[in-house]
Amino acid sequence: MPREVRERQMLDAAVEVFARRGYNAASMDEIAELAGASKPLVYLYLRSKEELFSACLERESGALLAAVKAAVDPGAPPDRRLWAALRAFFAHTAAHPAGWAVVSVEARRHGEPFTNAVAAMRQEMVGLVARLIADTAEACEHAEAAGLAHALVGAAESLAGWANAEPGAVPSAHDAAATLMNVAWVGLENLLGGRSWTPPGPGPHS
Repeated sequence: MPREVRERQMLDAAVEVFARRGYNAASMDEIAELAGASKPLVYLYLRSKEELFSACLERESGALLAAVKAAVDPGAPPDRRLWAALRAFFAHTAAHPAGWAVVSVEARRHGEPFTNAVAAMRQEMVGLVARLIADTAEACEHAEAAGLAHALVGAAESLAGWANAEPGAVPSAHDAAATLMNVAWVGLENLLGGRSWTPPGPGPHS
């Protein structure tokens, strides 16, 4: 069997086991068995449990980012680009729940270097959304666009986690994306129209 095929089988098995058991409880024996390989072969290809998890994390976060980028048509109107990005994000996380669990839960539980890989992927996602927001609201300052992008990406991550934890709570990626668009785009349209919420001045209830 070609090495790349065997490695893909090992990574597929590892993602499932890490998502189901968690990083600490996952065993190389179980991963090898699920992959249909011997434990020494897993160690030969991916030298340690940490390296195996890092390879899973790199693959899953890269696949998610690639799916979002591929969905965005640069020639489409800004709202359609943001809609396509959100729909692709929710479609991918719904189709790959184990991969999303590895990226969004397990990597963050175990600190560096895993959190660094997640942070890099997230920052690239935020940058993409910030550019879409800036294209939409040209009067929007850079810092404001970045802040809105961080808020939107954080909301998408939270909604994806909830949707995967509660099967049937959100019927489809389409509906999840529409839920977030109804919050984000209506707010952006208000900004475009010069309507924004102003914090109250100093006072007992401010």
